[in-house]
Amino acid sequence: MSDPSTVTYTTAEILKRIEDKIDSNHKEIRQEIKEINQKIDSNYKEVNDKIDSNHKEIKEEIKEFQKDVDKRLNNLEVGQGTLTEKVESIDKRLQNVEGTQKNQIWALIVIVAGAIITSGAKLFFTANP
Repeated sequence: MSDPSTVTYTTAEILKRIEDKIDSNHKEIRQEIKEINQKIDSNYKEVNDKIDSNHKEIKEEIKEFQKDVDKRLNNLEVGQGTLTEKVESIDKRLQNVEGTQKNQIWALIVIVAGAIITSGAKLFFTANP
């Protein structure tokens, strides 16, 4: 059979080797965690920068939109003022026309009445041969 093997290492040496391997693995894990944290921080910063950039762009677009709306409202107010003036002008013209029509109607009544009176006077005051 086989001869029994003898171990030439002491327990302290074996434990030291195990401890060194654990320390080595621990350092590697720490390094990987550190790299992962750096990547996360980098990505976090990029995302924040993009959000800030988009936020600024949106704010600018809102300001431009608000300026456009204000400009349109001002134009609408100016147009409304012009329309109001035109309506007032039309009202004045209509009053003038109504007044003129009333005068024309009275003039027509006077002319017709005069014609009737004249015809009646001729009829009654002149002899028929």
